[in-house]
Amino acid sequence: MKSRAFFFTLLSTIAIGITASLPAQAQRARVFVSVNGNDSNPCTALSPCRNFQAAHDAVQAGGEVDVLDTGGYGTLLITKSISIVNPGGVVASIATASQQTAITITVGVSDTVSLRGLTLDGASVGANGIAFGGGGTLEIADCVVRKYLSDGIIFNPNAASVLKVTNSEFNDNGNAGIDIAPHTAASVLGTLDHVGFYNNQIDGLDLFNTSSTAAINVTVKDSVASNNGEPNFGAGLIAQSPGTAPTHLIVVRSVISNNAGFGIFSDGSGAHVIVDESTIFNNAHAWGASTPAFIFTHGNNSVEDNAADFGPQIPAAPLE
Repeated sequence: MKSRAFFFTLLSTIAIGITASLPAQAQRARVFVSVNGNDSNPCTALSPCRNFQAAHDAVQAGGEVDVLDTGGYGTLLITKSISIVNPGGVVASIATASQQTAITITVGVSDTVSLRGLTLDGASVGANGIAFGGGGTLEIADCVVRKYLSDGIIFNPNAASVLKVTNSEFNDNGNAGIDIAPHTAASVLGTLDHVGFYNNQIDGLDLFNTSSTAAINVTVKDSVASNNGEPNFGAGLIAQSPGTAPTHLIVVRSVISNNAGFGIFSDGSGAHVIVDESTIFNNAHAWGASTPAFIFTHGNNSVEDNAADFGPQIPAAPLE
């Protein structure tokens, strides 16, 4: 009897020790959210979480959050590599209250954040759709970001970063659809493919580089910037370089139309814009460049029916 009692006591002690050493809930590589979920659930497909934040906290770094059905899933702070995926057929949205940002991202230079199939709606009271800080890579696909008081995306890294946006729209925001404004030590490499900028109050896309060393290089292809800007300084697309580091914007096979100020504007000593195979139509000014900035064109663009084909600045210079 003594030996059996000792055996069971020993087993209990081992079990208690193992239990104490385990986390309350092991993180998973893939988790799920549903409007019928509960944030106390383990976020499995059969027992999903309710909100993105609970799913983010439950998934392991580099893991994936999948959306199961149509609904609103709450504002989110992202602090690690993660993918948030709406596989299609449902609407995965985030509605923001007054002065809120829908998604705030603060990650490291080796991290990648991917967002697919999300609808972010500021309802004309939210601050920003997506605010990116830190470093690393942000990938956005099949998203709509609209009606924020400031920017659809404010991309403000403090280390070298990459921005990739495909098949997405940035509409009706109070400042810019996408505002790329890194800290002075941070370079940015961006690719925007099949992106729409519509009805943003100041600029569709704004590149703003104050650095003396770190470059911004962004390519916009097969995209549209329409009905953006205010009459004096706004633009469909603008590259600004008040610092001395280069700000390079390449525009390929895109439509820049109906903007209240400039279709395309290049401003500052390091600002260089190249426009190729694009249509610049019905803007107050087709394009302009302030000394010593430049706009280059291969002469294969369609520039038609603008109130002034060139602004009061330096007209576009042809390249061979």
